[in-house]
Amino acid sequence: MNRRDQILEEIKLVPSLPASATEAVSIVRDPNASLTELEAIIECDAGLATNILRLANSAYFGGRGSISTVKDATVRLGTKRIVQLVLTTAVAPRIKPPLAGYDMPSGALLAHSVAAAVGAEQLAQELRLAAPDYTYTAGLLHDIGKIVLGTYLNVEAKPILDLAFGEGVSFEEAERQVLGIDHAEVGAELLTWWRLPDDVVRVVRYHHDPYAIADGDGDGIVTDLVHVGDHIGRLCGTALGADGVNYSVSPRSVERLALTPEITESVVGKVLGTLAELGEFFLQTESV
Repeated sequence: MNRRDQILEEIKLVPSLPASATEAVSIVRDPNASLTELEAIIECDAGLATNILRLANSAYFGGRGSISTVKDATVRLGTKRIVQLVLTTAVAPRIKPPLAGYDMPSGALLAHSVAAAVGAEQLAQELRLAAPDYTYTAGLLHDIGKIVLGTYLNVEAKPILDLAFGEGVSFEEAERQVLGIDHAEVGAELLTWWRLPDDVVRVVRYHHDPYAIADGDGDGIVTDLVHVGDHIGRLCGTALGADGVNYSVSPRSVERLALTPEITESVVGKVLGTLAELGEFFLQTESV
């Protein structure tokens, strides 16, 4: 078995998401499911319910201090937004640990993931684009493959870094040459194993390669937003691990979004204003 096949097999050993998260995702995909069923799932898990109410009352997701029950939260924010919050609280503890392989301390990847998710959504608002509702989730999960490689599989990063910086190739290309697979594909395979929606999986798979998404493809806009959101996260000072600056922004995404330096600067400012509040919440979030 080669290294790539070994990694794909070991992905199945990564702990699953909590049952409440996968059940919530199933409900939102079931046209016959009711709001009451989603509320029951959340209310049966005291830790999850607490986290949902805290997020629902944050300035970014809802409003300050006006939502006191899960039912209020689902009515105010809507089913799809609530499921995003459920996934967020489920995933946050898993992307919080330090990443030795990427030289990132505890909380660094989590901060970057939140910055990219918020950046993708704020960029859509700035550009007056109707971004699909899974944009935030795809942004939050875009680098989850790094957790698999850097933590669960204990991949040795030195050969990858030597290749990336010694020969001037991108970090993901160096991953492919050394491991036979890169963190984007690993992340997509993990999310497939977790049975998350295909549209989220596809964006995670191609977030470093938006050229792979054809013009007019429904997922293309989200891939471009998350690709640039990832860049905005780095401009905000997050993800400054060993690979932190060894990425570039796709000219095709810049063209398709009609992105300008002024728009980027505006979004960076908004993300920085949000990170302090959400970052503190996520760093305090324990497993649910």
